[in-house]
Amino acid sequence: MFVRRVELTDFRSYERVAADLDPGVSVLVGQNGMGKTNLVEALGYVATLDSHRVATDAPLVRAGATSAVIRCTLVHDGRELLVELEIVPGKANRARLNRSPVRRPREILGALRMVLFAPEDLELVRGDPAVRRRYLDDLLVARQPRYAGVRADYDRVVKQRNALLRTAYLTRKVGGNRGQDLSTLAVWDQHLAHHGAELLAGRLELAAALGPHLTKAYDAVAAGRSAASISYASPLGEDLVPDRPALEQALLASLADRRTAEVERGVTLVGPHRDDLTLALGDLPAKGYASHGESWSFALALRLAAYDLLRSDGIEPVLVLDDVFAELDAGRRDRLAALVSDAGQLLVTCAVPEDVPATLVGARYSVTPGSVERVG
Repeated sequence: MFVRRVELTDFRSYERVAADLDPGVSVLVGQNGMGKTNLVEALGYVATLDSHRVATDAPLVRAGATSAVIRCTLVHDGRELLVELEIVPGKANRARLNRSPVRRPREILGALRMVLFAPEDLELVRGDPAVRRRYLDDLLVARQPRYAGVRADYDRVVKQRNALLRTAYLTRKVGGNRGQDLSTLAVWDQHLAHHGAELLAGRLELAAALGPHLTKAYDAVAAGRSAASISYASPLGEDLVPDRPALEQALLASLADRRTAEVERGVTLVGPHRDDLTLALGDLPAKGYASHGESWSFALALRLAAYDLLRSDGIEPVLVLDDVFAELDAGRRDRLAALVSDAGQLLVTCAVPEDVPATLVGARYSVTPGSVERVG
């Protein structure tokens, strides 16, 4: 798979821009603020329906415009596919495949498989659990797009259940009828346990499959200086297995146990939205113990592990390294270049061409305000 062409209209800093790309290595060079990251961010949005930089869609639309459009032509097994996305903040986004509208934007997920590593990924190691949950869920959808629906269903249930608990909490505060407010909570418990078990099972299967790739990638990036590992952390207990009926029953039991606490706090305290991915170096957790260099190596290994796992599934994803080489020392740069040099399509952004190891030979593009031009 590779991206043959990308066109943006009113996306971020671009009023209108188009770039034709080839398989192999492409290096996009431009000073900071010229729009390099905007270009790969747009591709990332097509792959995940999310930005790796912001939590809402509004910043993606150029100032003064009402919507942004991303078009990209993908080539897979010799066949072309045109994907179009219109981003409309505050309204439902729209999508088309080969110029035919789809019912929901998430139906395009899986068209572009992509792994993007950016400076923001340091938060995978140092940040909150939500960052690591998103990493898992995005990879889960990349491998099996049906999980986009599972995520959406689960998020909808949590939102509805939280609204019910919040209403009960506020009613209780003013001395109202708490029992009446909670009359439908058991129904939402069933929905949460059903969708939550499906999402949790998928995550457990993914974490188990990802582990060996993560250990191998970290060993390669860090030159064997420590053993890296990951494990799934859930309040339901250790050594969980992806048995969906058993997980559903465990969630129902935990919901019953935490009912009083949930009502007192007005929020859902049980479910996969409370879980985490534990990262370890040897016997110590990476968060709080890893040095700056080790944290970078771990974050990079997580992305490389995702890339290798997709490839082992028979998927050749597009690999993007966004302003990464400037953050690495010479040894890590060279080792990373050796690991990614055989990618089917590798997009690299940088401010200084010298930051990119000479072994990564391919097309060069100059990125200036409003334009992307091939120069070599």
